[in-house]
Amino acid sequence: MKNEKDYYLTTAITYTSGKPHIGNTYEIILADAIARFKRQEGYNVYFQTGTDEHGQKIELKAKEAGIPPKQFVDEKAGEVKRIWDLMDTTYDRFMRTTDDYHKSQVQKIFKKLYDQGDIYLGHYEGKYCTACESFFTESQLVDGKCPDCGGEVHDAKEEAYFLNYQICWSFNEHIETHPEFINQYHERMKWWIIFLKPGLQDLCVSRTSFTWSIPVDFDPKHVVYVWIDALSNYITGLGYDVDGNHGELYQKYWPADLHLIGKDIVRFHTIYWPIMLMALDIPLPKQVFGHPWLLQGESKMSKSKGNVIYADDLVDIFGVDAVRYYVLHEIPYDNDGSITWDLLVERINSDLANVLGNLVNRTIAMSNKYFGGIVNNPKVTEAVDDELIEIALQCLKK
Repeated sequence: MKNEKDYYLTTAITYTSGKPHIGNTYEIILADAIARFKRQEGYNVYFQTGTDEHGQKIELKAKEAGIPPKQFVDEKAGEVKRIWDLMDTTYDRFMRTTDDYHKSQVQKIFKKLYDQGDIYLGHYEGKYCTACESFFTESQLVDGKCPDCGGEVHDAKEEAYFLNYQICWSFNEHIETHPEFINQYHERMKWWIIFLKPGLQDLCVSRTSFTWSIPVDFDPKHVVYVWIDALSNYITGLGYDVDGNHGELYQKYWPADLHLIGKDIVRFHTIYWPIMLMALDIPLPKQVFGHPWLLQGESKMSKSKGNVIYADDLVDIFGVDAVRYYVLHEIPYDNDGSITWDLLVERINSDLANVLGNLVNRTIAMSNKYFGGIVNNPKVTEAVDDELIEIALQCLKK
């Protein structure tokens, strides 16, 4: 039985197709703030992050770069880790989906689900978005385009293995009995309408049109599709073993207390992931939180739009703590936030310099002037102080 003071927190794993921008970096900063706070509350925190390193898009980008896919993802994963470290984040594990243990367990998970009859061989025919590496039915499209990224889709057909929804998943029952499972109401309604109302389609979990992924060991012309590969990192990173020889971390920390992810991948974590876990007879995570986006002005950051801001560029000018403060301050949990160079300068000047900086400066100046820089009896108070003390003490409880 998991101890209530053992707290397992994860971020989504970052796709290694390019350098993460400040919008991607926001998630690791937010997770780090949560991890630090939980530690201060006395929790034994295990904080996992990492990189998602397989897929058709990476295979194509590596080919364009003229290097093997493994060399390509090694470079990109190193860049992600460099930025996470630059941002002073206190993760316990940096997980990579090209790790040998992860790959072997993913193959075992796939085989176990196949042997149970939860995965079967068929053919997939539908609308395919290369950018998202996802198939969709006609009813799931939004204005004829991908419901996730808004990009173009094309007709595709190939032999594939499928995960049978009907065998594995009682979605309505779990949501009704665990309303805290998804902490992003408007996003829940979005995918409920698009994906659940027309009826769930069995999930495509293998591909034959590219090779850069984990091979299906009993059918080598297939590779394991991204969802079983990427999502499994949350348990393989702790030492989950299909044969039951679980590592100490898995026994101590699973189920996860919080999956912190971007709102655009809520569907994968609240439909596909629970299906897999239920089929494997693994307890479900306690909560999935889909955080909002950090926009560049009013627009989502995109390399094609040329409006991307990178965390390391900001740190070079403003320092790590100022950048961390800005993104944590500017994004409410239920709405997108905004970042521009001008807004960052304005916030640093107003909050960190004029308000907090001025307070610290005046306090130090007064302690030097009246007490020689040494306060010998800090507990001396007067009646006028009582209300402020009470407010401060109540804040922590709240």
